[in-house]
Amino acid sequence: MTRRIVISGASGLIGSALRDSLRGDGVEVTTLVRRPPRDDGEVQWMPGVSALNPEVLAGAEAVVALGGASVGRLPWTPRYKRELVESRLDATHTLTTALRALRTDAPAFVSASAVGYYGSAPGEVLTEDSAAGDTFLADLTVRWEDAARRAEDHTPVALLRTAPVIHRRGVLRPMITLTRLGVAGPLGGGDQVWPWISLTDEVRGIRHVIDERIAGPVNLTGPTPATANDIGRALAVRMHRPFWLPAPAWALRLALGDAAVSLLLPDADVRPTVLERTGFAFTHPTAQEAVAAAV
Repeated sequence: MTRRIVISGASGLIGSALRDSLRGDGVEVTTLVRRPPRDDGEVQWMPGVSALNPEVLAGAEAVVALGGASVGRLPWTPRYKRELVESRLDATHTLTTALRALRTDAPAFVSASAVGYYGSAPGEVLTEDSAAGDTFLADLTVRWEDAARRAEDHTPVALLRTAPVIHRRGVLRPMITLTRLGVAGPLGGGDQVWPWISLTDEVRGIRHVIDERIAGPVNLTGPTPATANDIGRALAVRMHRPFWLPAPAWALRLALGDAAVSLLLPDADVRPTVLERTGFAFTHPTAQEAVAAAV
């Protein structure tokens, strides 16, 4: 019997890589798109505007919900912060409503989340059991996960607390530009621990969650801690450029506000406890290896 997975957000970095990986292994993939469908593998949906026909999800092994307005788009104006929230909650509510309508026939729900859930916790080792932080992104992530949990009465719900992806189209995108110009350097001191993961392991991790039918929070992050300086220097070495010009924390807060507090300055040593406990082996176990693979 052919396996079928439904993916929302399949046009993004992670979603497109997951879609291609699954199809490459013969898995049937249905993608939810907001434009008119271009082939039989696409279904149009309008989250926040109209309901999704539950039959679109019926018979699938899992529904993987990715996407949402990009946290990498700056600045976070009050209007854009509302978009960050609504784009996630509207899509999640639309999917959980359809899943609940299928009751016990509902496929597993694998919902995107983020390591931003933990905020900043210097000196702590953070696992899936750790408490939420107090940043804007932490609050958004709590609400996002609560929306996904609406389906728990009928099907397993996995919450993918994803780290920034080390990829040219991911967290490295602005860093590559600065490094190429020769003006890269420590961000806010640079000693803060940054969660990270390679795109390869992000996709493999999601597939592991589906295959093992894991429920609850899952930290999708590399197993070896790395500081912001470790990642920045690894990139500079690969590009044969200097790493020297610091950006003080006060300047980042002044220029970027909540985005700096949520994305650049948190110290969060997040560990992939659930992945490792369930037998997952990383392709890129260090940030340096992830950078080398991406650049």
